[in-house]
Amino acid sequence: MMDDNAVSDIDSAGDTPGTTGLSDAGPGGGPPAFECAAAVVLDDRGTVLRWTRAAQDLTGFTADEVCGRPARELVVGLPDEPYRAAEIPASGRVRLWHRSGDTVEVVFRTSAVEGPAEFLVLVAPAHHAVHHEQGAALLRALSAQDRVTIALYDTDLTTVQTNATPGTADGRPVQPGTRLHDVLCAEDADTLEAVLRQVIETGAPVIRRTQHVRRRQDPARRRALSLSAFRLEDPRGRPTGVAALYVETLDQLEERRHLHLSREVAERVGGSLDVVRTARDLADLLAPGLGDLAAVDLAHSVFGGEEPARQLGGGDMRNAALAPATVAWPAGIKQGGLVPPLPDHPFLHRIRQGETVVLRLDEYAAMIGDPRLLEYLVPRGAHSVLVAPLHARGLTLGAISLWRCGRSGPFTEDEAQLLTLLASRGALAVDNARRYVREHRAAVALQQRLLPPATTDTSAAETAGVYLPAGDGAQIRGDWYDAIALPSLRLALVAGDVIGHGMPAIATMGRLRTAIQTLADLELEPDEMLTRLADLVQRLVAEAPPDDHDVVGATCLYAVYDPVTRRCAIASAGHPPPVLLRPDGTAEAVRISPGPPLAVSGMPYETTTIELEPGSVLALCTDGLIERGDRDLDQGLRYLVDALSASCRPERALHETGRALLASLRNQPRRDDAALLLARTRAVPAPNIAHWQIPADPAAVSQAREWTARQLTAWGLGDLVFTTELIVSELVTNAMRYGRPPAELRLIRHDVLVCEVTDSSSTQPRLRRARMSDEGGRGLFLVAQLGARWGCRHGQNNKTIWSEQLIR
Repeated sequence: MMDDNAVSDIDSAGDTPGTTGLSDAGPGGGPPAFECAAAVVLDDRGTVLRWTRAAQDLTGFTADEVCGRPARELVVGLPDEPYRAAEIPASGRVRLWHRSGDTVEVVFRTSAVEGPAEFLVLVAPAHHAVHHEQGAALLRALSAQDRVTIALYDTDLTTVQTNATPGTADGRPVQPGTRLHDVLCAEDADTLEAVLRQVIETGAPVIRRTQHVRRRQDPARRRALSLSAFRLEDPRGRPTGVAALYVETLDQLEERRHLHLSREVAERVGGSLDVVRTARDLADLLAPGLGDLAAVDLAHSVFGGEEPARQLGGGDMRNAALAPATVAWPAGIKQGGLVPPLPDHPFLHRIRQGETVVLRLDEYAAMIGDPRLLEYLVPRGAHSVLVAPLHARGLTLGAISLWRCGRSGPFTEDEAQLLTLLASRGALAVDNARRYVREHRAAVALQQRLLPPATTDTSAAETAGVYLPAGDGAQIRGDWYDAIALPSLRLALVAGDVIGHGMPAIATMGRLRTAIQTLADLELEPDEMLTRLADLVQRLVAEAPPDDHDVVGATCLYAVYDPVTRRCAIASAGHPPPVLLRPDGTAEAVRISPGPPLAVSGMPYETTTIELEPGSVLALCTDGLIERGDRDLDQGLRYLVDALSASCRPERALHETGRALLASLRNQPRRDDAALLLARTRAVPAPNIAHWQIPADPAAVSQAREWTARQLTAWGLGDLVFTTELIVSELVTNAMRYGRPPAELRLIRHDVLVCEVTDSSSTQPRLRRARMSDEGGRGLFLVAQLGARWGCRHGQNNKTIWSEQLIR
């Protein structure tokens, strides 16, 4: 028979950690949850020899009440006859009497004990067995799932039991006693252990937490796992470890990765309006986002902004981007190089028809045909390629080629569909850049033809103009400058800035510049010139669509310099004032009274007149030169004053000074373009000017001829005496007949001979053809025939009729 120590050992089994207990109370409000199975020892006649505390808890009977009695008395429904222990089945289900008079349904298992003829019977409530069987079945089902990993860890996070395999070729399971560091990369193992340790310490479970891990056998491949973890406890609630369920979410990871890549392409590709930069951004995202290597090839014409041919063939494309650029690409694939022509093949027909094609290396080799050409085109280690055309707005702009190399898996149909979507987005971005290149080139060409020569050299001044577009040439706007030679050796200087950018602004600039050149021939005062321009801009506003009324307008500065009087008349329509650098090196912004911009009509403009010494430099600029985000107009003018003083020297060419002034802008972001016009003034020497007051006497005509003949002889222009006497005679006669005194005569000698007669009348002279019977009306006709050109300009209280003759 079993000794008392053996029974004591069975009794204490209920306190052993890790055994399975029951939580249901006994019948009739009996004892609480059983923590172990009940054990009973029978002799060969079925008499109870030993009765554990668990058996007492199960039935309510004490050991004293049961030991020595037949066990069949405890079983409901057994006949009242001897029943040997050897006849008890090895296992089964019966109902036992409870001391309270109720019954308890139990399951049992019987085994013989070595030595004396005794039998050990283990008894447990039936519902506990059911739960155990269901739990075991669930555990077996979960263990059989290839994408569900179950792992039991002890408190040191050492593996106790798991169905996991490390992903090796033979698929051997992870052995008990291993740790996460034996299976995962160190960084991922540390992260996962921290999560499991927190579950053990706090008891709070983790449900469906996403963890990204890499196995030590395959560190290049990143996997997404959904982790659920629960703390394991002994019957007394003490932690014994943690159970973890890992569900691999490969599809979700791929979907997230594809969604992230699509978002990146939408956000980053197309931010630049440069064709090559757009292609490079696309390639950098696709490798390694979708493939190991990426190449973007475009039609030749796309780089220049033109439309590609309807059917791209071999030799029609050039590489625009490679990613990664640091990889040793094969000799046939070079950044900026030509794409070699490929033999005709059905795969090429599919690509040309807009289909994305997946090719294994053997299929690609069959398409190429020539082994030497294959080595020339295929990257080292590549095993599959994915090709998608760049198709937008009915045009095939080029193609994208993605390569997978080494241990990377082959391309899937889902990835082909994704590349089709990304290629369509990329194609639109490339086409937008192409269209911009075309428009930008047209705008630049138009603007270059509308702007005047960069330098001019006249009797009044030498000039140099420079222009710097905004955004490093990406944005063409309507800033302009001009230097217009006027009669009597005078010079008009213009700087203007049109609202807006692109072709509309350039067109407006061209119309305004043409209008100024036309009005300049009328020799209007600066304030009158701006008034006429404001009227023109108002007509442009009226012609524009209603939504564009607020974006039609301009500012303008108009100045007229007279090298004879050395005076400069200036008027501004909302434009920054000019900067004056004197010969002694001092500089300042000219004080003027600016009027409203040209889009505002009905407001007067004011002319400011200043005197300029010979050798002075007048700088006219647009606000893009002096206005920045970090300074206002006054600060910008002070900057221009200082920069002009530092860089403008008499021995330095004006165009070099202009480039130096704009050099500081090239490395700074600008939202507006900048135009600068520099004019170094000259003066007509006093000996080359003759001036007389004309008395109000008819005899003054002959006297004016005498003055003229004498002066021309002194200047050595005797060959011009006769024609000049006739011109002076007609002009003085006209002034005395139609004008009002006082009147004056002025002769100016330079590269032309200028004759001017000024009187106090504002009557506009008219050239007319006299009839045979007319006694007069031929004066201005003779002046026009004898001189190279003639005209009339009006001052504030006078008019001047002038004539120019070429000096041979």
